[in-house]
Amino acid sequence: MRLILRWILNAVALLLLPELISGLRVDSYAAALVAALLLGLVNAMIRPLLILITLPITVLTLGIFALIINALLFWGVSGLVGGVHVADFWTAFWGALLYSVFTWLVNIAIGDAEGRRR
Repeated sequence: MRLILRWILNAVALLLLPELISGLRVDSYAAALVAALLLGLVNAMIRPLLILITLPITVLTLGIFALIINALLFWGVSGLVGGVHVADFWTAFWGALLYSVFTWLVNIAIGDAEGRRR
């Protein structure tokens, strides 16, 4: 149940991004749900591998390169999902950064609600 709630709230976060970033468009809630699912899968499976492969450059740039990887993955997912449009790299960069903050807040909110029940 928590996983579905997290997925729905991440999709809502994705729907909020166009309000804050010009050049980003999410056409429907269904597109946001698909994009949130794909972003979750990509961040769980592909991102750790890319971080490991690019570890030397990530260390040299003090972690900044990890933000570039996030932006490229965000941009890539938007290319796979019809209904999610990202204009350019910088839009993807800021979109990925804000989406990360939103998903972090969702995880904190769900974690707090879970802790109160116990």
